[in-house]
Amino acid sequence: MLRIDLPLGGFGISRYALDYMMYNKLIENGVTVERASVLDITYCDEMFEVAITDKSYRTPHVIGAYGKRSTLDITLSRKFISTRSPWLGVKAHYEADFPEDQVALHNFKGGYCGLSKVETDAVNVCYLADVASFKKYKDLDTYRVEVLEKNKELKSFFAKAKPLFNKPLTISQISFQNKQTVENHILMIGDSAGLIHPLCGNGMAMAIHSAKIASECLLEFLSYPKSRAHLEQNYTKLWKAAFTTRMRNGAIIQRGLQSDTITKVGVRFLQQSPRLLTKIITSTHGKNLL
Repeated sequence: MLRIDLPLGGFGISRYALDYMMYNKLIENGVTVERASVLDITYCDEMFEVAITDKSYRTPHVIGAYGKRSTLDITLSRKFISTRSPWLGVKAHYEADFPEDQVALHNFKGGYCGLSKVETDAVNVCYLADVASFKKYKDLDTYRVEVLEKNKELKSFFAKAKPLFNKPLTISQISFQNKQTVENHILMIGDSAGLIHPLCGNGMAMAIHSAKIASECLLEFLSYPKSRAHLEQNYTKLWKAAFTTRMRNGAIIQRGLQSDTITKVGVRFLQQSPRLLTKIITSTHGKNLL
């Protein structure tokens, strides 16, 4: 087992709380929020047309912030969407005795599981599993007992934890392939632009950071207009500078965790070299923005 302080620290917050906070901030600033599903986005003559169920909007700029996978990816003919992915994600909240200042990452055969507290005092449990290994079992409960709980730390947690969801949330076809940061002139942010491997535990922070980069690029474009091509190239350059290395390192670490031998050797080595472990974590978390 490895234990170490996170170089940048951190705190847990659920998407529900963060989204609601941002929604209220928009309302405070006089923004009109439309609750609807976007069906299509087209671009012509320097303007977008965004179609929802019963109407459409015209706007000179669109930011894509719709997450890992959406029907919009099919509509926009994004390359990654046509390739099947071997990964399944499962998430649930539990009532359990768990330290507020700790993030735990446990591996099991075919995947790994993260635990951390959120603002409601619930423990957020997320795991990534290889679909091939999951298919051998009839349901999530059986998979948890037969596979996850082979890890004694996870077995101990689930034995004492009380589930707060009626059933876990699942998402299939989680793709870690490279995505275009600009698609059909849409600036993609968060998971829409690229998904870091969950073991790095920093996806929400990356989404916020990419939104900051996109906002700054748009503000510069609106204040000192240049070509749209310059805007898109500038955003792509800054996005890659901030995230490409972190995502590549995350992919390398994940491949290592898929091997029992590499994992055991790596853990033993890093137990003797906490400074190297700190460097590895920093290589996936980036630098403090403030």
